[in-house]
Amino acid sequence: MNHATTTATPPRRLRADAARNQQRIVAAARELFADHGLEITLDDVAERAGVGVGTVYRRFANKKELIAEVFDQHVKDFADAADAALGNPDAWLGLVEFFESACKHLATNRGFGEVMFELEEDPARFAELRDRIHPSVTAIIDRARDAGAVDTDIATTDFFALIHMVNSLAEFAGPVNSEVWQRYMAIALNGVRTDAVPRRPLLVPPMTNEEVEQAKAAGCLGRRR
Repeated sequence: MNHATTTATPPRRLRADAARNQQRIVAAARELFADHGLEITLDDVAERAGVGVGTVYRRFANKKELIAEVFDQHVKDFADAADAALGNPDAWLGLVEFFESACKHLATNRGFGEVMFELEEDPARFAELRDRIHPSVTAIIDRARDAGAVDTDIATTDFFALIHMVNSLAEFAGPVNSEVWQRYMAIALNGVRTDAVPRRPLLVPPMTNEEVEQAKAAGCLGRRR
């Protein structure tokens, strides 16, 4: 009996180790995707995670499986941010909180857009994103509208469009000015607010003419590649 009890313990430890390794692998993949996009290998992930390559391949048969797991983590991040925003007692500040979180997530995460593109042929995953995020975002906007903080004509789809507009600017300006997206986020928020709330200050200066030309050149170079 004692022998049976002793031999049953190691598998439980192995399961815990496997769970920790998976967390490390996914965290490493998120960091690498954010910095370098999807042009990384599972070997790169193993090195960043501090585990053997074989450990990565035991958890994920290929990079697409890992991309899918990272996508699921992003969905959870957005859902958690939306829940936190709904918990803000000030309806306008809750909307600002979520909008800023979403814009920052996209603007500072090079790989997220590529992850979305890679999984575009998986409608079930996009349905999950819609089903988990859309109701909460709708509630955030409805609450701000009911409080008189947001223009009555603003719809949930407008909000998603504004997030992607800010992200497009972040992608354009990123090679020369990684912070200017915050200026256009504030401009977008000022565009949907009512007179019941103060305008957000434009704390980040606009791009210079030189930066605009440099960003154009960087974009053209990227397309030629």
